[in-house]
Amino acid sequence: MIHDVDESLRKVILRDALNGSGAELTFDAPTKEWAARRTTPTVDLYLYDIREDRERRDVAYDAVRDDAGRVVDRRPPPRRFALSYLVTAWTKRPEDEHRLLSLILGCFLRFGALPDDVLEGSLAGAPVPLLVSIALPPPDDRSISDLWSAVGGDLKPSLDLVITAPFETGQVTKAGPPVLEEPRFVIAAAGGGEEERGRGQKPRRKPRGATARPEQPTEETTPTAEETIQAGTKRQPGRTLRIRQVPRR
Repeated sequence: MIHDVDESLRKVILRDALNGSGAELTFDAPTKEWAARRTTPTVDLYLYDIREDRERRDVAYDAVRDDAGRVVDRRPPPRRFALSYLVTAWTKRPEDEHRLLSLILGCFLRFGALPDDVLEGSLAGAPVPLLVSIALPPPDDRSISDLWSAVGGDLKPSLDLVITAPFETGQVTKAGPPVLEEPRFVIAAAGGGEEERGRGQKPRRKPRGATARPEQPTEETTPTAEETIQAGTKRQPGRTLRIRQVPRR
């Protein structure tokens, strides 16, 4: 997923920001040694932080259906990760660097999410948008000056670009077999006796003291005419629900 985000950013920046400027686009760490080798105007996107956006985590599983429309698998929704890029411009004049940063800033301020036509690889047709934020204050647990100290470079103007992208976990859980039988209801009155009914059937009163029909019919059980209407077989009977009436006091 990360390399697909890189290629998507490369595509949108070269098309909408650096088009015709002659500047290169790289994803290198802006160290002193790297900066000393720059001979052409360059825009650098350094990926310095990857963390999950837990506030956007979904918990409801997605259903996977077969050609008949039946649910065969269930899988968790994709997790979302925030990829933070340090965007810098490298030229011989500060004015040119500011102009390049302005082009980058204007490019991403037009988008709340990356356009669908620039998404590459596994991101094409992503179920959720790739959110974009730029030039926002960094979190309290990190600072840009500490980042420059870590890479060993000199502090210079930069933009903080954050792309929130989905990542498929690849987990799949098999779904249970489909329910093919209709439910069967047994209603017990307060004064004794029971009524059995299925969908579309009239109630059949059982006399008081009569032996109750077992909830799971066996092969030895002889079904009545009404029972044969119910879906299922003797070996795989439908679900039986028993509802007992509570007498009023």
